[in-house]
Amino acid sequence: MRQVSLDVEDLTVAGAAMLGAAAVLPLLPGDVGFACPLRTLTGIPCPLCGMTTSVEHVVRLELGDALTANPAGVVAVLVAVFLLLARPRRLAVPTIALSGALVTMWLFELNRFSII
Repeated sequence: MRQVSLDVEDLTVAGAAMLGAAAVLPLLPGDVGFACPLRTLTGIPCPLCGMTTSVEHVVRLELGDALTANPAGVVAVLVAVFLLLARPRRLAVPTIALSGALVTMWLFELNRFSII
């Protein structure tokens, strides 16, 4: 089975930045979010639509709102916390799992926006 080896150090830094940004976003005035370029141009959401909102809700422990925005945000926070606490030396993910996750996320978004 093909696997993708991920750079754990880069993922850990990205995860820490994501958690920090999610904690700070609610403190900023106004709407600091930006529209999904794919959805803006075509009306079709991308698999990552709602991730910023979802992660922000998870950090505030608003899990229902997080799941509504994009369930993958909960997974992203859990993975970030795991990387920060466990400090694994190596991380390999089956290619089929990554592909399946993206397809599942996209189907969720297409359903959420009543496209399918």
